[in-house]
Amino acid sequence: MTPPAQPLTLAAETGTGGILLWVALPYVALAVFVLGHIWRYRYDKFGWTTRSSQLYERRLLRIGSPLFHFGILIVLLGHIGGLAIPESWTEAAGISEDAYHVSAVVLGTIAGVATVGGLAILIYRRRTVGPVFSATTRNDKAMYLSLTLTIALGLAATVAANIVGGGYNYRETISPWFRSIFYLQPDPDLMSEAPVLFQLHALSALLLFAFWPFTRLVHMLTAPLGYLSRPYIVYRSRDTGLGARAPRRGWERIG
Repeated sequence: MTPPAQPLTLAAETGTGGILLWVALPYVALAVFVLGHIWRYRYDKFGWTTRSSQLYERRLLRIGSPLFHFGILIVLLGHIGGLAIPESWTEAAGISEDAYHVSAVVLGTIAGVATVGGLAILIYRRRTVGPVFSATTRNDKAMYLSLTLTIALGLAATVAANIVGGGYNYRETISPWFRSIFYLQPDPDLMSEAPVLFQLHALSALLLFAFWPFTRLVHMLTAPLGYLSRPYIVYRSRDTGLGARAPRRGWERIG
């Protein structure tokens, strides 16, 4: 009997390449992600912004931005759940592997399509609307390229393995490898067994996280809580003769 074909991988056996890809690179990316945000917040607070372009164009932004943000939020939550929560925990909670697999594929595909669609609209808007394109930096272009590559590879891996192919349970290889990084006991053998599209998706994600602190993506780690307690901003005219009526009490010019 002919043995089943092994999935195509970047490193079938763990060697120097496997150690560099699945041990060294994750720790380098994690260190750059953490230290980069600390540096950025300390030395570039004024640059810690989305550099909103809403004033230049709103119609496409009103469609693409919610589609992308809600889609990517579901994708991130799905990744956190699938990578951080062991398979034994969901089984103990009464969720079978088949039920988990079906729900993950359905929700992941829908969220992935929404994310790609929203991102496509945002990129189209940024390229075709003159003022928005003029405000786009090289850093923004590199960020969009890295983000698009990571999302596209993740969606391609999901479709190829679970819709076109016979299915692949990443919770037996990729998820334990991911947790082993944080346990400080990395096991590159687990990741070396994964199909090549999943490996490429993981590598692109590591590079994206290393690039993250130096892009506008830093705004995802902040929340405008100060708006809840800051005082109102009062605007007063410098021209005391402006208008036919006398100013109301409390609105008189000072000085």
